[in-house]
Amino acid sequence: MAKNHHKSFHELLAAQVGHEFAASQAYVAIAVWADAQDMPQLAARFYKHSLGERNHAMMMVQYMLDRGVPVTIPAVPAPQASFPGPVAALESALDQEKTVTKQIEALFQAARDESDPLGEQFMLWFLREQVEEVANMDTLVTIAQRADDNWFRIEEFLARETDSSSNTGTPPAVAGGAV
Repeated sequence: MAKNHHKSFHELLAAQVGHEFAASQAYVAIAVWADAQDMPQLAARFYKHSLGERNHAMMMVQYMLDRGVPVTIPAVPAPQASFPGPVAALESALDQEKTVTKQIEALFQAARDESDPLGEQFMLWFLREQVEEVANMDTLVTIAQRADDNWFRIEEFLARETDSSSNTGTPPAVAGGAV
């Protein structure tokens, strides 16, 4: 297929900044919903996860700045703000992570197709991060499904289990510093 049918690595990366900010907003919305449902553990998990997605966007911004690529911060659509229950909220987050994984895979492939080893290397950290994020979200969906209508069991699980983030290596620099 001709190259003009595909977006370049830098075009995809610029779009991904918006996707990461949109994910951050989606997770703030889940956190606020959980807070309103008196689920402080779930809310805290998603407030924290929102900051992680914001940091991912800013890592991409820093990379583009470092490489001399023009940066435009895009608008993001309003996220879903209400859910019938924790399972639906968590399933939306799992779907979000699966979508981001496909986007990151496309970014890595675009860098490879363009013979951009720096782009490939940059995307490797995000690929490892996505494996972890999908697995963690999948576990939360399973726990919520098992808890059924007993939302307190989800809160107990989250209170008992520490954040299961593993070390995916040294993360890329964050424009303006990580929060």
